[in-house]
Amino acid sequence: MRKPIQTPTGDKPFACNVCGSCFTTKSYLEIHVRVHTGEKPYSCDMCRSAFSEKSHLKVHQRRHTGERPYSCKVCGSSFSVNKSLKTHMQMHTGEKPYACKVCGLEFSENGNLKRHLKTHTGEKPFSCNVCGSLFSANANLKRHQKTHTGEKPFKCEACDAAFSQSGTLKSHIRTHTGEIPYSCNVCGLSFSENSNLKRHQRKHTGEKPYSCEVCGSSYSLSSSLKNHMRTHTGDKPYCCEVCHSSFSKSGCLKEHMRIHTGEKPYTCQVCHLSFSQRTSLKNHIRAHTKTGFLDCSSMQKRVDKKTFSCEICGQIFSEKSNLKKHQRTHTGEKPYSCGVCGSSFSQNITLKTHMRTHTGERPYACQLCESSFAESNALKQHIRVHTGEKPYSCKVCDSSFSQSTYLKIHMRKHTGEKPYVCDACGLPFSVRGNLKRHMLRTHTGKSPNSNRYL
Repeated sequence: MRKPIQTPTGDKPFACNVCGSCFTTKSYLEIHVRVHTGEKPYSCDMCRSAFSEKSHLKVHQRRHTGERPYSCKVCGSSFSVNKSLKTHMQMHTGEKPYACKVCGLEFSENGNLKRHLKTHTGEKPFSCNVCGSLFSANANLKRHQKTHTGEKPFKCEACDAAFSQSGTLKSHIRTHTGEIPYSCNVCGLSFSENSNLKRHQRKHTGEKPYSCEVCGSSYSLSSSLKNHMRTHTGDKPYCCEVCHSSFSKSGCLKEHMRIHTGEKPYTCQVCHLSFSQRTSLKNHIRAHTKTGFLDCSSMQKRVDKKTFSCEICGQIFSEKSNLKKHQRTHTGEKPYSCGVCGSSFSQNITLKTHMRTHTGERPYACQLCESSFAESNALKQHIRVHTGEKPYSCKVCDSSFSQSTYLKIHMRKHTGEKPYVCDACGLPFSVRGNLKRHMLRTHTGKSPNSNRYL
């Protein structure tokens, strides 16, 4: 809504001919008129920045001189502008007077609230004239433009490192001074940057401001949301230069590379075996706790005499033959073939179980209802129908299931994972059966059979 034109009064006799604003002195009016004319008569001798007011130039020059006349009486931090000190004090008091009417988030600065509101409206009025990228704030556009110009006007006097932003330089200087001015008021941990403190505080508050637009999953970090989105897009931007395997996370690529380099940075403190992955070391340590061999000498005897360790994942076996079978899970070797249908298997016992699909043999019978099964595990799962046992529990909502596969399918409700994708239209599904029904109804025009799970 347009501001109504003011009428000059005795208190404010000087009126602007352009917008009608009134001022107490002629000099204030002259300063105001520069808003319309764009005149900036005050220039910085060091970087040629220009300003409409002399006071603005004075504040700007403190960036070059390092002068910070406003100090915090609580932690000693100093600032070049009084307003920055006032904003900083809210970190100690916890005051956040600016609240978002849409989602309720509170902010210590009005400018932060205005920027936040654009996340709801999607407004990005500032455009880069080089690459066309859009930004919600002019400051973000200016920072971005330095990626094209390569400009780094802020230099560290300690090590000559240069930065495109003054804030980045300020953070960098703390690596030399060791200053950690931002403290968590819950647990007392300190951080060198306010952004790191904010991320940390989400552990206490449980706040998850980054939401997936596809499945609704929420995350405390924007990087976690970015990684999650790849489960929907299938994007794997991290590629191994040796074998060309692709990964969705840089950490997964880093772990994979150790297969080629032979690097094993994780060492067992008990028996000194080394592993390429942290999870492999954790699996290995369980072997110590299960067997009770927690002292170095007794465990080393066990390692030397009776155990065989997998070099890839760290699992320990008492017999070399068991290790050999296990290694096929890594190599993909399947030396046992079915003479009827040609299917291949990594273990002979798996082939024997498979043969029962051809012979119809079901040696495992239920003593309660006379149902019979080809595998002992199938019988164990069936017995839970009679006992009501549900040993697999969801840690998110406490639902329980009789089979681990049912829990795995259920968990996708929470994670939003949809691993089964339609080749025809790209629609993803969390259950294979839903994909099959979709294919029949939508793309073939047939009705699915009465079986609920295919």
